[in-house]
Amino acid sequence: MTQVRLSREVGAALLLFYGLGNILGAGIYVLVGKVVGIAGYFSVLAFLLACIIVVFTAFSYMELVSRYPVSAGAAIYIKEGLDYTWLSIVFGLLIAVAGLVSAATIAHGFAGYLAQFMQIDQKLSITILIIALVVIAIVGIKASVIVASVLTIIEIAGLLLIIYYGFDKITVPTVPYREFIPQFDFSDISVIFLGAFLAFYAFIGFEDMVNIAEEVKEPAKTFPVAIILALAISTLLYLLIVIIALETLSLDELNNSTAPFADIYKKLTGKDPVLISIIGTLAVVNGALIQIIMASRIVYGMATKAWLPSVLSQVSYRTKTPINSTLLVGIITIVFALLFDIVALATYTSMLILIIFTLVNISLIRIKAARRTVPNVINIPLWVPWVGVALNLILIMMKLFFD
Repeated sequence: MTQVRLSREVGAALLLFYGLGNILGAGIYVLVGKVVGIAGYFSVLAFLLACIIVVFTAFSYMELVSRYPVSAGAAIYIKEGLDYTWLSIVFGLLIAVAGLVSAATIAHGFAGYLAQFMQIDQKLSITILIIALVVIAIVGIKASVIVASVLTIIEIAGLLLIIYYGFDKITVPTVPYREFIPQFDFSDISVIFLGAFLAFYAFIGFEDMVNIAEEVKEPAKTFPVAIILALAISTLLYLLIVIIALETLSLDELNNSTAPFADIYKKLTGKDPVLISIIGTLAVVNGALIQIIMASRIVYGMATKAWLPSVLSQVSYRTKTPINSTLLVGIITIVFALLFDIVALATYTSMLILIIFTLVNISLIRIKAARRTVPNVINIPLWVPWVGVALNLILIMMKLFFD
């Protein structure tokens, strides 16, 4: 019997919203207060530094996805570049785990926003959320990405709402901007790097985009545009929102908030934050959905390579989705969400992804050194992945050294 394969149904617009939804939902709605708790008024620089570190690896991913437009992206890239199957299996599993840990992180954010207008046990709300998202992910990739895109539009609207009400805080700051400029002594540098390490988590959604490459139309043309736009839009929104947050609430208020956008909205408008709490809830739902889809595709892609049990490579004839892998990642996500707190989850995710990004850049360096030419492939300069390796390693070392 011929095995059912995944279907290429995702175009450039849906891919952009898919990436934006994950980047924005995970980063700004959930972790802005936690980054402020580390970096204080230097949080703007922390987010900017995190973006700079991510950009170089993003360009490496653009070339690699155009060379290998299949599921389980980074695991395949590492196999092609380093040619160690065991290493690809280990890091493929780590990428999937990072996605599940990320989904669990976001699920905690969902519980925080839900608590703004509904009293429900946190563990119960997290469990119900993940089960619902697994069902959506099973229904079909196009339906899932459409749902994610609609939710992304809603969460962008929430960000624009905060920017609209808080724009005066940017033009006429309450806290002088000189407070945002560090002295570049040991203390200031350390908190900027530690804040950037956590803020780094807010930018990694582009990596999830390549894991649905097998379901994207014309991936060599579609991915570069979608990745660049997703990072550019998210960075601009992040910087504006962080400035408004710092100008609106005290550092302690932001650090202790379980739903920072709700608190910012209430302070800016004097109104009950029901609307922004609903938007925040939908935003983090979107981020968790995308992570679950991503992790299930990694598991599926590894199973098609016989790196995992073949039962995980089975695709439903009706929905054209890998049901078994999706169910597995849903169960694991629930376990992670119930065992760890949000900062620990985000920290583990950032460390795993930084290690993976380093290996992906090294893989591209080796592939380019071997002069493996492929038609219609984006070719980035060799120095780009080298800079990516250096920046990722610097952030890892700074975290280990300063923490």
